[in-house]
Amino acid sequence: MSNGRDRLRELLDAVLDEDNTTLGQMAAGAFSSPFHFARQFSRGTGESPVSLRRRVLLERACWRLGGGAAVTEVAFAAGYDSVEGFSRAYTRAFGHPPSATPPATGRTPRWLPSVNGIHFHPPMSLWVEGEPKGRSDMDPTALLLHHDLDDTRLLLKTAAGLTEEQYRRTRLAGATVLEWDGPEESIAAVLDHLIRTKEVWLASIEGADHPVRGGDDLPSLMARLDDIGPRWLDTVREIDRRGGWGDTLIDALCEPPESFVLGSVIAHVLTYSAYRRQQARYWIRGASPDDDTVGWGDPIDWLRRRD
Repeated sequence: MSNGRDRLRELLDAVLDEDNTTLGQMAAGAFSSPFHFARQFSRGTGESPVSLRRRVLLERACWRLGGGAAVTEVAFAAGYDSVEGFSRAYTRAFGHPPSATPPATGRTPRWLPSVNGIHFHPPMSLWVEGEPKGRSDMDPTALLLHHDLDDTRLLLKTAAGLTEEQYRRTRLAGATVLEWDGPEESIAAVLDHLIRTKEVWLASIEGADHPVRGGDDLPSLMARLDDIGPRWLDTVREIDRRGGWGDTLIDALCEPPESFVLGSVIAHVLTYSAYRRQQARYWIRGASPDDDTVGWGDPIDWLRRRD
């Protein structure tokens, strides 16, 4: 972006004006119709006005929470009508609830995945990473990490509509995804392995003991996901922050110990998570063919719903 005032800067100012909470108000602030405003803005940033405003305000909320601000105060400042609505949106975005936001250290940007490099910069301005290049600049790793956790949560919620027999029935005798993980013959087993693989790899990365295996009933799986999800995202963010994708992990949990490149570990987890999610989805749909809640697991549809 140039240092002088240009049309895109005016559009951004209209979006982030504290008084412009709707598309109509944003457009009026830029002296444009809502249709032409939205089209110009999306063409210039690769993101809708409402989506960018919501994301930047969530980034500001994270910064304020890290500085010790109260959740209620931050929620209403971010434009939410209730603390509950803010908490749900914040947890989906950052992988942990507002109350679990760590104190600000001044070292790590509290930014969400962006298609254009435009982010919140305190106290209420913007930071642009390089030159915006549209959707080719989207970080697929970050999107896939968030999609994996959100899609797993959707599968757990949908599986709650199954009977215990449907949930635990052997669907394919001897079905094995990875030899060392053992058979995954039921919906219960596949969902358990979806979460277990992150628990084990995170323990390896942290140098912790082999984690005790939790229950595979749905409430236990949801609790395990709530625990591992934020920690998994924070760990990957830290690897990315320090440029550690090529670092070598010596996994003492293997017998004998093995070495792995960290980037390949994340790729491994995402690859087999995608396969397991689709396997679970196929079996859940077969058990309840009249319920389309489970969807198709498409990251494109997921990203559109988030916008």
